[in-house]
Amino acid sequence: MIKINLLPFRAAKRIENIRRQISIYLLSIILLISIMGFFYWRQTTELQRLREEEKRLSLEFRRYQKILKKVSILNKKIKEIQTRLNVIEELSRKKRGPVRLLDEICMAVPKDQLWLTQLNESGGKLTLKGIARDNEVVAKFMVNLERTYSIKSVDLDSTSLTKVSNYKLVSFSLQCKTIEYKEKVKKTRKKKKRKR
Repeated sequence: MIKINLLPFRAAKRIENIRRQISIYLLSIILLISIMGFFYWRQTTELQRLREEEKRLSLEFRRYQKILKKVSILNKKIKEIQTRLNVIEELSRKKRGPVRLLDEICMAVPKDQLWLTQLNESGGKLTLKGIARDNEVVAKFMVNLERTYSIKSVDLDSTSLTKVSNYKLVSFSLQCKTIEYKEKVKKTRKKKKRKR
């Protein structure tokens, strides 16, 4: 019988298995390190890109901040100019009102038949006093006043005969309401009845 000693073959196979396991272990470590290196490189490049983007955005933000400051200054100037324009418009409207009122009163006066001696306007209420040839002239003047744009209503306050240098004339007083007149509205409270 022939005896074959397989021990050196088994030892060689075991050594080969150990060598293969060590090489697999080393290769897996190298593969893991390379994968970690790849991800590290990828993260550092992404971080670098984000830092550059942050710098660019911060510069752009500073530039826009300067523009926003200019815009806010311009908005303040626009508001200031708008308030000035509103004041000018209000003043010109108020300036035209009395001039127009006086012009309409002058146009309503019958020539050489009626003379105004007093004119007062306050809060939309106009008081006119004067002298006329007769009551018909006063009535004609009242009708002319009611036809004007600036005067809403005309009421005769009083008339009386007056003698001026051997002439008998009519002295009158009128109460008028202009378009500026605003009536005060009284609020009345209604009591609610309780339902039973």
